[in-house]
Amino acid sequence: MVNNINPMVAESETTGRYLVLFREDAVDAGMQMLSESASINRFGEADGPIVLSTLGVAVVDAAPAQLRSLRMSADENSPILAIEPERVVYALEEPELGYPKLLRSPTTIDVTADYLKGYRDAVNQLVGNLLPTEQGLTLTAVDESVATWGLQATKVVNSSYSGQGIKVAVLDTGFDLNHPDFIGRTIQTKSFILGEEVQDGHGHGTHCIGTAMGALKPSQLPRYGIAYNAEIYAGKVLSNQGSGADGGILQGIEWAIANGCQVISMSLGSPTKVGTPYSRVYEAVAQRALSRGTLIVAAAGNESRRDKGVIKPVGHPANCPSIMAVAALDSQLQIAWFSTRGINPDGGQIDIAGPGVAVRSSWPMPKQYNTISGTSMATPHVAGIAALHAQASGVKGQELWNLLVKTARRLPLPSEDVGAGIVQAP
Repeated sequence: MVNNINPMVAESETTGRYLVLFREDAVDAGMQMLSESASINRFGEADGPIVLSTLGVAVVDAAPAQLRSLRMSADENSPILAIEPERVVYALEEPELGYPKLLRSPTTIDVTADYLKGYRDAVNQLVGNLLPTEQGLTLTAVDESVATWGLQATKVVNSSYSGQGIKVAVLDTGFDLNHPDFIGRTIQTKSFILGEEVQDGHGHGTHCIGTAMGALKPSQLPRYGIAYNAEIYAGKVLSNQGSGADGGILQGIEWAIANGCQVISMSLGSPTKVGTPYSRVYEAVAQRALSRGTLIVAAAGNESRRDKGVIKPVGHPANCPSIMAVAALDSQLQIAWFSTRGINPDGGQIDIAGPGVAVRSSWPMPKQYNTISGTSMATPHVAGIAALHAQASGVKGQELWNLLVKTARRLPLPSEDVGAGIVQAP
């Protein structure tokens, strides 16, 4: 039976279009049922339906009343399993910069006293982290002259594997194809943003690709990349302003699966609330990806403000049980103050953690490098290390997931915050 659209989903920022999940063996029948029951734009039109046959999903522009009628008439044999509003998603910006919504409309920001106080407290906590602790551990004490602290903490610097023969897709704001550290690399690209090329006009995607698959010997030390011999698949699913929609992300996932990518890294999403259910569409897509040998890892979200006692749940789509949700740690292996927690009982748990505070990686020229923070930075650490494990063991899909969890270094922190612990290279 097709479930009703959950009101909590409908409350989030949406595009006005809908995601329709079909039975894997009934995509054509499902589209026929849609066309007969609802007024949807025809194929070939600019805003016509997007049909992803491999994933069994369509993105359609249809009247809500007609879709509601379609759901009510569906039975257990229906080719349509679920219908959801298409969400707007964002690159998970460095939390010190504020929320994406504030970044998008600088001329309309209402800077309140609470916002300024929160910003002040965040900066104060960051400064506090830079100072010595009772145990003598400091962020500044980490020697990054040769390799970043994240590559040291995850044992990447000790690994003999390079990701050779493994394909990793990073779905983000694109990639700087002119970056000198990637000359000679095998790079496949595709843009799913209308009117924009893959060339990264934002920076977020280039940073994430750098962490996952940067050079063994970059033009400037320290080394910041993990799977330096993996094949790079750069899918632009977020615009140069850092925003996109579910439809583009799902197209990127289908593209990656069709090209045989063993790992998909997604440092993107949208916030959720306590009690918000995960997307049935994304969950089915992730399950279908795993069955085809593709592991999807995603950033858990940056909405918490732990210095103020505010802890938020894992965001969309990382809150799906079959997508590996990644939390962020600092160099003292403490949970990052912005990292979300596995609060919602029905899905939404943290699965694993990675380095996510003060992470140096590649950036579009001419800047070339940048150091930023976020669960966005932790996620490509997991993706790159997944490529090393895939090369070392030959496993993929669910077995690769199990191996990452099994080999993670346990931490004296709640599993709701860090899952199995910090990811470790083979």
